[in-house]
Amino acid sequence: MNRRAAILTTVCLSALTINLDTTIVNVALPSLARELDAGTRDLLWVVDGYNLAFAALVLAMGSLSDRFGRRPALVLGLGSFALASGAAALVDSVEALIALRVVMGMSAALIFPTTLSVIANAFTERRERAAALGIWGAAVGMGVALGPITGGFLLEHFTWHSVFWALVPVGVVAIAMTLAFVPESRDPAVPPLDLLGLAISIGALGSLTWTIIEAPEHGWASATTLTGFAVAAVLTLVFVAIERAAEHPMLDVTLFLDRRFSAACAAVTIAFFALFGFIFLITQFFQFLRDHSALGTGVRILPVAISIAVASIVGAQLAPRVGTKAVVGTGLALLGSAFLWISTLDVDVSYAAVIVPQMVMMGLGLGLISTPATESIMQVLPPARAGVGSAVNDATRELGGTLGVAVVGSLFSSLYGARLGELLDGRLDPATLESAQGSVGFTDALAAQVPGVTDAMEVAFMDGLSRGSLVIGLMCLAGSVFAWAVLPGNRYDPLAEGELVAVEPVTAATGPA
Repeated sequence: MNRRAAILTTVCLSALTINLDTTIVNVALPSLARELDAGTRDLLWVVDGYNLAFAALVLAMGSLSDRFGRRPALVLGLGSFALASGAAALVDSVEALIALRVVMGMSAALIFPTTLSVIANAFTERRERAAALGIWGAAVGMGVALGPITGGFLLEHFTWHSVFWALVPVGVVAIAMTLAFVPESRDPAVPPLDLLGLAISIGALGSLTWTIIEAPEHGWASATTLTGFAVAAVLTLVFVAIERAAEHPMLDVTLFLDRRFSAACAAVTIAFFALFGFIFLITQFFQFLRDHSALGTGVRILPVAISIAVASIVGAQLAPRVGTKAVVGTGLALLGSAFLWISTLDVDVSYAAVIVPQMVMMGLGLGLISTPATESIMQVLPPARAGVGSAVNDATRELGGTLGVAVVGSLFSSLYGARLGELLDGRLDPATLESAQGSVGFTDALAAQVPGVTDAMEVAFMDGLSRGSLVIGLMCLAGSVFAWAVLPGNRYDPLAEGELVAVEPVTAATGPA
C-alpha cells in the first residue's frame, strides 16, 4: 500500500466510524425504550444529542484543526470518541446516555472535517481528489447505512451496551493508523476562533432543535413552541449580523453568494434530512410492526447501504462529465420520488417487491447527491483552508440529519399520539393512554395485554410514517428544482490531460449554466 492509499484508508475508517455511530443507535431504540423506560422524546434526544453537538461545533473544530494541526486533531478526536463510547456502554439511565451522546458528537465534530481536510491536502489534482472524495463518500454512506445492520448483529447476541463497546476498538485502530500514516499539515494563518459567533450559533441550533423535539409535548401552536421558534430566528439573524461584521468570522457568510457553495449545501442538508428521518422511523417499523429482530431489521436496511456506496462512486465520475447540476438534480428527484412512494406503504406490504426497490431508489439518489455536492463545496476554498470548507459541508450534513430526526420524529410523534388517542379513547384509563401516546415501545408492550391495541398502534404508526415520508418527498422534489435552477453545470473535458480544464467556467456572478 502506497502512502497516499494508506492516508485515504485511515481517513475513510475514521469517517466510517463516526458515521456508523450516527445511525447504529437507531436499531437499539426499541431496546432502549423497554430497558431504560424511554419515551419517543427521549429517543429523539438520544439520536439528536449526538447530531446536535456535531452540527453546532463542526465549524469551529474545522478551523481549529486547520490552525493547530490536522494529525493531532484527528488523534484527539478519535481518542475522546472512543472514551465516550466506552462510558456510554456503562450507563443505566437515558439521561446519562444522552449526555454521553453529546460528548461523542463533540468528538465527531473534530474528526469529520479533519478527514476531508487531510484529503484536500494529500490529493491536490482535481481528478485524483474527485476519486478520493468518491471513496470517502462511499465510506460515509456505508457508515450511516450500515449502522443499523451492525447494531442489529450486536443486539442479536448481546445487550444494547455492546452497540457502544464495539466502537472503542475501532477508534483505537484508527488512532494507530493516524499516527503511522497521516502526515502533519496545518495553516498557521488561520485566525483566532470566533467565540461569540460560536456561542450564538450553538444557541440558535440548540433552541431550534429543542423547540421541534418538545413541540408535541407543549403543542405546535403553544406559547412555548412559538417562543422557541422566535428565539431561534432572532439568534440566527444575530449570528449573520455578527459574522458579517467580524474581522475573522467563524463562518464567512459571503461564501453563500457563490452558487456552487450555497446550492450544494442546500442539497446536502436535504439529503441527510431525508436519510436520518427515514432511518429513525423505519427501524421502529420493522421491529414494532413487522416483529423483526434487531439483526433482521439491520439486514433489511442493507439495500440502502449498497446503493449509497455504488452511487457515491458513480456520482463522482459522472459529475465532471455531465455536470454537477445534472447529477445532484437527478439525485434529489430520485430521493423525492422514493419518499412519495414510501408514503403509500401499508403494514403488510411486500418487502422484496416494494420496500427493496424503494430503498434502492433512495440510496441511489443519496449517493448521486453526496459526493458531487461535497466536491462543489470544496472547490470554493483553496487546499490550505480546506478545514473551513469541509466543516461547512459537515455542518450541513449534521444540520440536515439533526432536523430530519427532530422534524420527522416530532411530526410522527404528534400524529401517532393524536391518532392513537382517537382510536383508544375510552378503552384505556387516561394515564395509560397518555403513556401509550408518548411511546411506541409502551404501546407495543401493552398490545399483548389489551385486545385491539395492536390494530390501533398499526393504524396510528402508519399514519405518522406516511405523513412524515410525504413531507420529506416534497422537500426533496423542491430541492431538485432548486438544484437544476441554481447549480452550475461545471463540466470538464474528460480527455484533457494533466490538470482538468473546465469547459463551463463558473463564478458567483454567472447565471445557471
